[in-house]
Amino acid sequence: MIKKIIPSTLIGRSIIIIFVPIIMLVLITSFVFYQTSWNIISKRLAESVVADINVLIRLIEDDLEIYAKQIAQKDFKMNIDIETENIDKILITKNSRGILSKRLEQSLSNLAKPFSFDITDLENGVIIKIQLEEKQLIINVDKDRLYSETAFVFLLWMFFASLILLFMSYFLMSKQLKPLKRLAIIAETFGRGLDAPELTSAGSYEIRQTSQAFNQMRTRIKRFLKQRTDMLAGVSHDLRTPLTRMKLQLSLLKDKKAKAELELDIKEMTAMLDTYVNFVKTESPETIESITINEVVKDCLKNIDKNDYKIIIEEKDKVKTSGRPIQLKRAFQNIVDNSKRYASTIKIKIYLSEDGCNIEINDNGQGIPKENYEDVFKPFFTLDPSRNKLKGESGLGLTITRDIIRSHGGEIKLDKSDLGGLKFLVLLPI
Repeated sequence: MIKKIIPSTLIGRSIIIIFVPIIMLVLITSFVFYQTSWNIISKRLAESVVADINVLIRLIEDDLEIYAKQIAQKDFKMNIDIETENIDKILITKNSRGILSKRLEQSLSNLAKPFSFDITDLENGVIIKIQLEEKQLIINVDKDRLYSETAFVFLLWMFFASLILLFMSYFLMSKQLKPLKRLAIIAETFGRGLDAPELTSAGSYEIRQTSQAFNQMRTRIKRFLKQRTDMLAGVSHDLRTPLTRMKLQLSLLKDKKAKAELELDIKEMTAMLDTYVNFVKTESPETIESITINEVVKDCLKNIDKNDYKIIIEEKDKVKTSGRPIQLKRAFQNIVDNSKRYASTIKIKIYLSEDGCNIEINDNGQGIPKENYEDVFKPFFTLDPSRNKLKGESGLGLTITRDIIRSHGGEIKLDKSDLGGLKFLVLLPI
């Protein structure tokens, strides 16, 4: 329950860390003020009013009613009226106002006369009735004599000051967190294989330190990727020259059996080199374009002989996004070729979900053991080491596929297919 209430963003949590103690301080201060200061103020105001009422009662008992009314109106902020009715019993209205009602009742009790009062309509004054010997004194006391608004102004000021502090904290924190948001965006861009710019150091010392560490990491990763690409490209290029010479020398070889075996080995090495070159191509830059995933997947199925394979395509959604079309086509082509190699039925589903675009490629082949789901993505790994490399099984196909999918910010997983074989689940962000 608490996790649902607490914001997930850093700025939200920072505001809570700042604002919650302030709110608690305001509440504690208000409680202490209400219990002490407001209590004392109400007591003194009530005693002052009752003292003035006591003066009026003495004047009325001395038959100075007219003089008492003049003093009450001019000096005491009261309007009095004298009637001959009796108060049956002491009544205190049910709609009391907490401390004010309690203090007024205590002060009026000191007069030792029957009384009642009504403070339900405080804006129009407090009505106090006091029973004299043969008369009833009705007094309308001005609100200012019993109620001090300065106390509530103080509480309101504390509340609005807290709100002002909240907005100021939000403004200042958002300024401080802007470099952190930029770091997150550039890190995600770089993680998707795009050429992210170098991060400018800004903000607090810790954020600047984090930015510098990210820039250093970005430089090292780009240097490592370039070295790997250059090495593979150089090895592939250098090996082609001796292979070409070997082919020429084979043409002069008279032993047909030895010649056939060597030709087979040379073809196998050539196929492996072609695979390595394809792997290097995935590292080369390619322009990001607007693409339709459905069309990219269908392009991979054009060269399949429909007489030899059963192809089923379920398109629940037409997915338009951006990416590198040649690389994505190579990735899906590797998956389709893998399914063609071991199955006769291929079923493809394309649909959208909350996470992005889902592409499922199912086949009815023999599948692979669950414990080898991750192994097949490792470079040069093959389930059957004796398989002929001429079939293209160099062990880099799915490695290339995963690299391409992850460079687009997606992921690829394996599972058991509904057709009984293997299922490739590709998830790409939109």
